[in-house]
Order: sequence, then C-alpha cells, then structure tokens
Amino acid sequence: MNAPTSGARWVTLPGLMLALTFVTGVVDAVGYLRLDQVFAGNMTGNVVILGMAAAGGSRLPVLGPALALVSFLAGAALAGRVLRGAVRPGWNSRCTALLAGGAAALGASAAALTVLGTDGHATRAAAASALALAMGAQAATARHLAVKDVTTVVVTSTLTALAADSRLGAARPQGSLRRLSAVVSIVLGAVAGALLCQADEGLAVALAAVVVAAVTSLGPLTARAGSTTPASGPAPSAPGAGRPSSSADARAVTAPAPSVAGFRTAPPSGAEADTPRPGRRDDGSLRTAGRPPARQQRTGRP
Repeated sequence: MNAPTSGARWVTLPGLMLALTFVTGVVDAVGYLRLDQVFAGNMTGNVVILGMAAAGGSRLPVLGPALALVSFLAGAALAGRVLRGAVRPGWNSRCTALLAGGAAALGASAAALTVLGTDGHATRAAAASALALAMGAQAATARHLAVKDVTTVVVTSTLTALAADSRLGAARPQGSLRRLSAVVSIVLGAVAGALLCQADEGLAVALAAVVVAAVTSLGPLTARAGSTTPASGPAPSAPGAGRPSSSADARAVTAPAPSVAGFRTAPPSGAEADTPRPGRRDDGSLRTAGRPPARQQRTGRP
C-alpha cells in the first residue's frame, strides 16, 4: 500500500488525546469558576461535593454537580452505544461523529454563555449539563481509542503510575514522558480557561470547541497512517521452519537406529530401505548381502 501522507506523519493518536486533555482543563476551569463550582470533566470532584452536601455541609452546590454527573453519565452511555459495533480499537467514523457532536455542544454552550452570561441560575445549570454531556462522550471515545495513561478527563491514575514507576518507586521509566505530558496538558488547559474567564467565559468554552473540532478533523489521519504497511522486504520464515515442529518430531530425529538381527544399522531411507547392508553379527562373523537369516534359538552350548 502507499506510504502515509506527510500530514499523517506528525498526527498521532496520543497527541490528539493530549489535546483533548487540554480541553478538559479548560472546561473544568469554566465550570468551577463560573458555573457554581461544577466539574464538567472530573466527576470525582462532583461526587465528593455531593457527599459532603448530603452530610450537611452548608453552602455547597447540589443541583449543578448532580446535573453534571447525570449528564456526564448520559454522554458516556450514548458514546458507548454508538461504539458498540466497533470491535477493533482505533479511530473510525463513529469516533469522528461523537467528537463532532461534542464540538457542536461546546460551541452552542459558548454562544449561550456569551449572549446570556452566567447571572441566571438556570443558565449556569444548563451550561454545566451541556459541558458535562460533551465530556462524557469524549471520555468514552478516549476509552475506546485506548491510549495508555491518557484518559483525557482525569490524571489521578496517571499521577499514580508516574510516581509508582519513577526511580523512587519501581524504576520503570517507560511511559513517563506521556504521563507527564498528560498532567501538563490539563494544567495548561486550566490556566488558559481561568485566564479567558477573566474576560468572558464564553471565550474559554469557544477555545475548547475549536480544539475538539481540530482533533475531530485530524483523527482520520491516524487511521490512514495505521492502515499502511511498511516497504516490502524479505518474507518472514514460517514458524518452525528448519527445526522440528514438535517434540515428537524431535524424538524422531534423535531416536537411535533400530537393531536388526542383533546388530545396529542406520535407519533406511528411500530406495535403500529394500537393500540391506553388510554388517557383523553378535558372534563376529561377517554378514553378507541379502535378507539376514533368522536368529537361531540359542542352546546351552556355545
């Protein structure tokens, strides 16, 4: 097949997932700073807030985190339903459709926040729900794409692996760069979201929508790059070529030569099987060509 295009060479699936991790930082900054301390991507925070509120914590938001949690689960369930028939991991048209829908939801939320603002309680709740819906679909899509250590919505497990496999831990540095990149991506997203919220929260959500749209358009390039094959080279040898294919074959090769009429001969092969070769009997006499005589029954005398 043809080699991958020049555009597909620098577009990688881990890089796209890191971009979506940046989006999570932006969206969570908007949710926490402008939408009643709601986490649109990190559901652990919402669950903790609801737990403290249930225990009697005062001045803790309940409606916003609850709606965000339900919306996130709905988005993840919807994405799982869409991806049900996709057996193989990797980018496909269903991933494109899901992320395109997420970009559209983020764009609509950005427009609503710009026009309506965040003064109304209903507006904040609706915006938090829309953002959480998009993040749930994004998380389920990232789960299907299965990029190791990059879930795009949380970094707790990533930080755990980064510390546990460090030199202070198990000293397994493989994957450390990717894990660190995921942490840096979500931090940079939070910084960008907080800075844009100082001007207008709609701008921050618009930035998230643009990044998701860019990932959606570049994603199919990773599928094309993965479907190409390397240049032709020597065909790999069949498994087991040049050696016994089983232990039975190995025993057949190394088995000792059979004994014929009290002396050992080489195992016959081909046409030689019908032509006995000379040899010596047990009594030392020379055996002539022809069929060997039957062994006489020994008596007591020599």
